[in-house]
Amino acid sequence: MAKKTIREMLHGREFIAAPGIFDLVSAKIAAQTNAKALYMTGFGTVASYLGYPDAGLATYTDMLDRATAIAQVVDKPVIADGDTGYGGLLNVHHTVRGYEKAGVAMIQIEDQQIPKKCGHTPNRHIISTEEMVNKIKVACDARSSKEFLILARTDARTAVSLDEAIRRAVAYSKAGADAIFIEAPESVEEMKKIGASVDAPLVSNQLHGGKTPILPQGQLEEIGFSAAIYPTAGLFAAAKALQDVYEAHAEGRLVETPLWAFQDFVKMIGFQKIWDFEKKYADLLAVENASAQG
Repeated sequence: MAKKTIREMLHGREFIAAPGIFDLVSAKIAAQTNAKALYMTGFGTVASYLGYPDAGLATYTDMLDRATAIAQVVDKPVIADGDTGYGGLLNVHHTVRGYEKAGVAMIQIEDQQIPKKCGHTPNRHIISTEEMVNKIKVACDARSSKEFLILARTDARTAVSLDEAIRRAVAYSKAGADAIFIEAPESVEEMKKIGASVDAPLVSNQLHGGKTPILPQGQLEEIGFSAAIYPTAGLFAAAKALQDVYEAHAEGRLVETPLWAFQDFVKMIGFQKIWDFEKKYADLLAVENASAQG
């Protein structure tokens, strides 16, 4: 049976909870859960891949490289952060084509000025509504299939006001965006107002440690959201575990942090395929090894 696309899930009113993935290990682990989709977080990807803060330092090529690698190793739809589209209208067109070709299911494009910053940090600035509407129109035209979705994000809540963010959300939906992401509402009341004001599929950024309340998925759905992304939870959990393990090693202590069993990790990462290959081609590998030995 074919897996549902994000478009089918949104139209069928199936709530989508997308764990944040930031590298190939996190992607493969998340793909083995019951999650309906995965979210390639810009914050986490820039941190894990480049060791930089999410402050506009990653290039289109950097992010496309990660998106391509992730999409190739998972069998779940991937929602991927495309920042501002990495420039003007021509850049947006190029970015959408690249992400779609990479196997991404939905690209997120935001209305920040370049260089952009993480949506829960200060000093963010936004482009005009008209500029972002034009980006959305170009993005919609650039895709080769309508199954590839455009998620339009606005940072106007922090930069201007909640009312401005809602006004922009409505405009972006009318321009053709398949789903809307209002960044950083600061209370449940603000989230309810968004749900009541925007007649489009809404994505909640459930960023642990950020400005937005972390709510049960049932409550998010009840107040009008169609999906939730969780950019930082997995990243921060992994970072804390790594810190504990590395400090134990450095201080000569035994590791007490819970660890995956070696055999479980071996299975998850795909060693069985290697062993199956070696079994299938045992005769050929024997010849190869004999030749190598002289």
